[in-house]
Parts: sequence; structure tokens; C-alpha cells
Amino acid sequence: MTTHRLTTKVKNSKLLEKEEERRDLGFGTRLTNDSGRLINTDGTFNARRINVSFWAWLDIFHRLTVLSWPRFFLVVFLIYFVVNCFFSLLYMLIGVEHLQGIQATGTMEQFWGAFFFSAQTLTTVGYGHVAPVGLMVSALSSIESLVGVLGFAIASGLVYGRFSRPIPKILFSRNAIFAPYLDINGWMFRMINESPTELVDVRVDVSLSRLETLANGQRSRRYYPLKLERSQVNFFPLSWTLVHPITETSPLYGATEESMAESDTEFLVYVRAIEETFLQPVHARYSFRYEEIVWGAKFSPMFDSGKTEEIVRVDVQKIHDFEPKTLN
Repeated sequence: MTTHRLTTKVKNSKLLEKEEERRDLGFGTRLTNDSGRLINTDGTFNARRINVSFWAWLDIFHRLTVLSWPRFFLVVFLIYFVVNCFFSLLYMLIGVEHLQGIQATGTMEQFWGAFFFSAQTLTTVGYGHVAPVGLMVSALSSIESLVGVLGFAIASGLVYGRFSRPIPKILFSRNAIFAPYLDINGWMFRMINESPTELVDVRVDVSLSRLETLANGQRSRRYYPLKLERSQVNFFPLSWTLVHPITETSPLYGATEESMAESDTEFLVYVRAIEETFLQPVHARYSFRYEEIVWGAKFSPMFDSGKTEEIVRVDVQKIHDFEPKTLN
């Protein structure tokens, strides 16, 4: 009976050990690169997929939806220019003499005349000073009008999708800090909503990622959830300081600047909320690496006490400010 209990205990111990090894956030435990972060400061993952299939790479609608606005307008302009050049060459191939109203004689003058006629046809503007004459050029201009209608419908859908897609503008403090907390110490960072749109039902998860040396001498990346003093708030109108108390059960208990650097420690932050205007779920990601941690500090107040109006004012630019403070 005793032997059976010992065997069961050993099996359970090995099972718990295997479960501990399998715990990760999707980055894997074999990721031992200590020269870069897992999550970039803009919230993107520091990973690239290579050798993907052509159709998976050719997800044009999604790419144009998530592009930055300058790149989006640049792509739209290039597509518009290339399509007009393509039809201009077709008009020249048929013969510019079939475009009544173009008096150009040189090749470039004819091209630009066909180009601007193409632009007027593609956008269905049709000023009327140039008109197609003949079956072939009339058929081509009809096809181009259809391409223009479909193209601008797609572009309108993209613009609407970009404007209607709620994007949280959560500003995180530039540094996380180790600060005195009650009669112990705590790991803290601060965040605030910069958008005029309010966020409700905000939830925050923080995980610790670091390299550890296993019994066989191999380096493996481990992940530990950090228990926060408060991980959820119903309303988020002001700044919010997230606190992880460093107790004896904390993965940070006994940690030093040197040990965190040696283990390539990174804190992964995941924020979920409901955007109030469209009532859609939104999320944000951020991370703090060991070199972005300040030891012995406290965050400075962000409230503007110089105003007399009966309204709470928060200075967003003070979110990064902190003061030296002796740790417990």
C-alpha cells in the first residue's frame, strides 16, 4: 500500500513538472534568444512568418485595413496611377484618333491626353471635351467605367472599415518600477486611455517571461502569471497603476537587477476592454524588458491641482514621471 502511494506521488510529481514545462503564452519554451523582446513597444509581436503560401500572403483587404494612413493613401494613389496608365496604353494601342477632342501630335502628349481621359472615365466624371469614337474604344471605356465603379466601392469599404475599427489608444508608462508597497515591495507600471472614447470593463493580465537553466543544463524559457493587486476595473477615466505585490510566493521574490538581466526577463502585458461607442471588444499589448525596470522609485502624481474648476484633470504627459524611493 505504501509503495503504491509513493509510486502515485512520484507520477503526480512528474506530471506537475511536465505541466509546468508546457506552460507558455504561445511563444514556446525553446525560444532562447536573449537579444530581442517578445512583444514590441507598439504591441506587435517580434516574430516574422516566412515561406507562407501565396494566397495567405495575398490577403490584400486585411493588409490595406491595418496599414498606416500614409501607406494606405500611397497604395491607393499607386493603384489609381497604374490602372490609368494601363488603360492609357490600351487607348494608344487602339489609336488616339478614336478619342475625339485630343489634338496632340507627340507620343507623350497623346499618352497624357489618353491618361486624363482614362482618369475621367474611371471616376465617371466625364467632362465631355474628349469622347470615344468607334466600337472598340467605346467598349474599352465602358469596361473601364465598370472597373472604376467596382474599385471605388472597394476603396469606400476599406475607408469605412478603417474608420469603424475601434483601436484603443492606451498609453503605457515608459518604465516599470520596483517601489515600496505597504510593508513589502511591489512591481508597478502605469497606463492611461488617451482616446476621447471611453473604455469600460477593463481587464489586465501580466506574465513574467525569463530563461531558466534546467537540470540537464539546457536553457528554457518559462512563463509565470503575475497576480495583480487589482486586475479589473469597470471604468477607466483616469490613470491606472497596476501593482504586483512581491510576496514569498511571487516569481519576483529575491530577484535582483543582475538575475533579471542574466535570465533575459520580460514582462508581457495584455489589456482587454469594451469600447463604449461601438460596444466592441478591443485589446492592447505591451512589454517591459529588464533594462526598462527602475529599482527604488515611485510614480509622481498626474493630477493637476492648480485648477479650481470642479472637474478632475489628469496630465497625460506625466505618466512617465517617477521619483526615487527607498525599497523596503
